[in-house]
Amino acid sequence: MTVEFGHYALVLALVLSLVQSFVPVYGALKGDARLMAVAGPVSGMLFLLVGLSFAALTSAYLASDFSVQNVYENSHSLKPLLYKITGVWGNHEGSMLLWVLILVFFAALVAAFGRSMPEALRAAALGVQGWVTSAFLLFILITSNPFLRLQPAPAEGQDLNPILQDVGLAIHPPLLYLGYVGFSITFSFAVAALILGRIDAAWARWVRPWALLAWMFLTLGIAMGSYWAYYELGWGGWWFWDPVENASFMPWLAGTALLHSALVMEKRNALKIWTILLAILTFSLSLLGTFLVRSGVLTSVHAFATDPARGVFILAILCVFIGGSLTLYAWRAPMLKQGGLFAPVSREGALVLNNLLLTAACAAVFVGTLYPLALEAIADDKISVGPPFFNLTFGPLMIPLLIAVPFGPYLAWKRGDLLAVAQRLWIAFGIAILAVLVTAWLSGAERILAAPAVGLAVWVIAGSVSEILSRARFRDVGIATGMRRLAGLPRSAWGTALGHMGLGITALGIVVTSAFQAEAIRSVQPDDNFELSGYELIFKGVAPRRGANFTEEVAHFDVYAGGAKVSELEPTKRLYTARRMPTTESAIATFGFSQLYVSIGEVREDGGVDLRAYYKPLVTLIWLGTLVMAAGGAVSLSDRRLRVGAPKRARQQAAPAE
Repeated sequence: MTVEFGHYALVLALVLSLVQSFVPVYGALKGDARLMAVAGPVSGMLFLLVGLSFAALTSAYLASDFSVQNVYENSHSLKPLLYKITGVWGNHEGSMLLWVLILVFFAALVAAFGRSMPEALRAAALGVQGWVTSAFLLFILITSNPFLRLQPAPAEGQDLNPILQDVGLAIHPPLLYLGYVGFSITFSFAVAALILGRIDAAWARWVRPWALLAWMFLTLGIAMGSYWAYYELGWGGWWFWDPVENASFMPWLAGTALLHSALVMEKRNALKIWTILLAILTFSLSLLGTFLVRSGVLTSVHAFATDPARGVFILAILCVFIGGSLTLYAWRAPMLKQGGLFAPVSREGALVLNNLLLTAACAAVFVGTLYPLALEAIADDKISVGPPFFNLTFGPLMIPLLIAVPFGPYLAWKRGDLLAVAQRLWIAFGIAILAVLVTAWLSGAERILAAPAVGLAVWVIAGSVSEILSRARFRDVGIATGMRRLAGLPRSAWGTALGHMGLGITALGIVVTSAFQAEAIRSVQPDDNFELSGYELIFKGVAPRRGANFTEEVAHFDVYAGGAKVSELEPTKRLYTARRMPTTESAIATFGFSQLYVSIGEVREDGGVDLRAYYKPLVTLIWLGTLVMAAGGAVSLSDRRLRVGAPKRARQQAAPAE
């Protein structure tokens, strides 16, 4: 009965979403406060109903109710509790239900925390959010119902795909969807503003916190997915330019541009047309990613295998929302008045340059991802676009971006002095040059190109630190007053510095890992040893081990450095009982910010194994930088001037007594 209740809750949610789609928007157009007031309560009820539906599906997984087809295909009675829960979204139907749950969650947040924004804008935005919700609820109920029953009920399930039975997959999809779907709010605000014909600096003030919130989660989601692929797939790489990886990266690039564009619009009432377009394109790229993952056009470890009917349905949704919003944009954009003017050398100019480079990079990734698919569909000719294309197109666009990042916060609004800013950044420049010289000396002629790349990453880090310290003015006011000035800085300033610093840290990890990693591929017998970047690995042998729903062969390695044992590594070859599907589980030892990584192939009858080992210097900086970036977003979001919702009106002071 719980399963039928979950299905019924989805049907009722569809009905309410249709109400939300039309009543508040009509009220906003007519100025009817009673109709606009419908948006808030309906949004709350939608979140409750979809939440109950999701809870019903989760209950079926926890109870191993194999009469539910979705549970039968993706669970097993012996599966650990954590993976019974993550199995809810480890498949197409369940993940779409999570997608819609997050969609209505963001609408409920706007309804709860946006009460002080203009009522018409709030109502129209929630109405547009209702359009998106209705489309995806209809998609679930028609093509992807997670509550279908099986008669008779099987005695046991088929188990979840083994590579999805990992802690990383408990975290990665929810974070990614919070980012993906979170940008639906900025899309809804953009379409609502176009419908109402009111687009100004106040609109940007309302949109930027929501864009920042979605960007934070998307950053964390991409980072978690990258680390999961790094340690789970056994390839030893942190990014493969996989089309599905690119599908999440493109909205991140567009969302980053949106954040900076909205800042210019809020501060200077400029870039209105560009900001609205970015708000539409960012969520459009999220919808495109949803189509790529679920249409069956891609073959990837990240993609869901689905039937063409689902792909056609999502393609129709894609065309309606992207085509409709861009048509509305083309109609309204000429009516927008030009905002504040600014010189090319100014903070606005730096942010515009940032946006141009980010959107060009996004376009490069877009072409590299979709061109092979388009060519196959049109000419029935298959080509592969891999890392060389992306490295040669995306990489050069990042170089001027990283050079420009430290200049932006120093430049004044409207008109800046580039020479004066360069003089204030001389210490950061000196540190970067020192990093170049030290790297060139240590790496030698073979990796000479790594030196300027390291210097560029250090330049971004040092520039972000320099900008914050310059605000303290320690030289002029002393240590004590300078510390008080630092403590009194707006949180948004700290957030900007952390965001830029995180970018530099990630860039440093990418450069050093790519340029200086060492690899060993060999076959070993028990008691064989080999050296890798100063570490000695001794293979002690293979032993069997049994888990809850798998068996595995565990290879044991002792790791020595300087004659002392510093770690033990146990990479495994695992076989899941239900699906009879093998997986490779790598073993990783972390030393500071660097890692020693070992994965094994097939275990031979004589007790030997084939292995692949890597030493990856500073590899953890890749993910540490993303955490710093997300922390910067959280700090900025905590600024009372940039909190979700608008600042409350100051209380009027009581009149003095006569």
